[in-house]
Amino acid sequence: MTDFLIKSTLSLAVLLAVYFLILEKEKMHQFNRFYLLFAILFSFAIPFITIEIIQEIPHQETAPSIIPMEGTTSIPIIKNHTNYWLIAAWSFYGIITLVLLVRFILNIWKLNARTKSNSAIDYKNAKLVLLEEKTLPYTFLNTIFINETDYHNRKIEAELYTHELIHVSQKHTFDILFIETLKVIFWFNPIFIFYKKAIQLNHEFLADEKVVKSHNNVPFYQNLLISKANANPTYYLASNLNYSVTKKRLIMMTKNTSAARALLKKGIVIPLLAALVFSLCTKTVAQETSKKDGKNIYVNGEAFYKKTTFKIKDEKGKVVAKKKYSDLTAKQKKLAPPLVIRSYNDKPLSEKEITKKIKKEEPKTFIIDEFDPKNIKTKQQDPNAIYTKNGLTENPEFPGGMKAFYKFIEENFITPKIPGDVKLTEKVYLTFIIEADGTLSSYRILRDNYGYGAGEEAVRVLKLSPKWTPGTIQGEPVRTLYSLPISIQSKT
Repeated sequence: MTDFLIKSTLSLAVLLAVYFLILEKEKMHQFNRFYLLFAILFSFAIPFITIEIIQEIPHQETAPSIIPMEGTTSIPIIKNHTNYWLIAAWSFYGIITLVLLVRFILNIWKLNARTKSNSAIDYKNAKLVLLEEKTLPYTFLNTIFINETDYHNRKIEAELYTHELIHVSQKHTFDILFIETLKVIFWFNPIFIFYKKAIQLNHEFLADEKVVKSHNNVPFYQNLLISKANANPTYYLASNLNYSVTKKRLIMMTKNTSAARALLKKGIVIPLLAALVFSLCTKTVAQETSKKDGKNIYVNGEAFYKKTTFKIKDEKGKVVAKKKYSDLTAKQKKLAPPLVIRSYNDKPLSEKEITKKIKKEEPKTFIIDEFDPKNIKTKQQDPNAIYTKNGLTENPEFPGGMKAFYKFIEENFITPKIPGDVKLTEKVYLTFIIEADGTLSSYRILRDNYGYGAGEEAVRVLKLSPKWTPGTIQGEPVRTLYSLPISIQSKT
């Protein structure tokens, strides 16, 4: 709900600002009427539009540092206590909305009651309702309300009839009912007050334009509007002559807008809508790459070096030990390159073919020289460089290991409450950087399948994390990019 309100309000505000700055000043009132109504509908739709930008992350099966330990594959929801503040807020919203709805319905009922309780006369495509009280003509749906005495004494100018008939023929009342309904529901959002004012003023522009074309006497009509400007206000649901008799209306009657200028300003709307969609609707999502993707198969460790003897050199370049692969230190294993088996024509190799290649290409001996200059690169590396785990000698580690890490998350993570009885078991994918000093930074939510703020909650918990043991290359700590999927299971 919060996301909907934020995105829709941002869109409403931007589109209304463009209207006031660029479109309202031009004499293209039919387009402006469509623009204002479309702006509202578009802004309500934009929170439901999602354009996903796929970002691949490595398959997690062989990365123990980012796989939950057994028994901690999901983070149980912490039962939330009853939120009385939330109940009070919704109750307050409901009361205000109900009051405004009753007021809205009551005004419609009063207008209909006036139509039925007073004499009416058919007039062109409308109905004239004659009222005893002194009033300026005003319109609701296809009914024009006028003073009975003024009507019989012919004191209502022809321009006023023309003005009100435009409100009837162009069905301006439906625009007002639409925006008033939104004001009842979203009474807490003042943006709809400005939209109603813009829509009503545009209605007057449309009616004024027709009067000027029909009677061709701009000075007389301008003086007529000024003389009627101080009349008592009518129902807020009705269209009436003296709405906002301002300098804008008087100037607009004599203004001309060229076709080229109008086309140019209308054309601004297309890139504006595209910019709003791009800025509010794009979302970067993570997609795990399949372990079968690509043309290379990597075989490392015990699977490849079963019969290989590793000769270990000291600082002076002398062989001081001979070891099997399983006896090597983690640092020494990093210096033993993997076997890369090429799969041509994108066809996966069978297990038999892989075994055959391993036997054929496995070295009998391999020399490991930790002190060879080519194996000591850290001091020449950019201290701001960011490494992945594949380039490290030692992987980063949470204090106490991964089991302690997931226990830390479970103890601190507050699962967002899901409305209703919905149950979800989804993952949140994040990346962050483990700095050379062990602190965490650059948190990024790649994909939040769970929703309801779970990604932001995961980031909050990570910010509470104690320092890690950083990843190293040849004993030197480096910055490491770390991927983390967190599986969340809701409970009700």
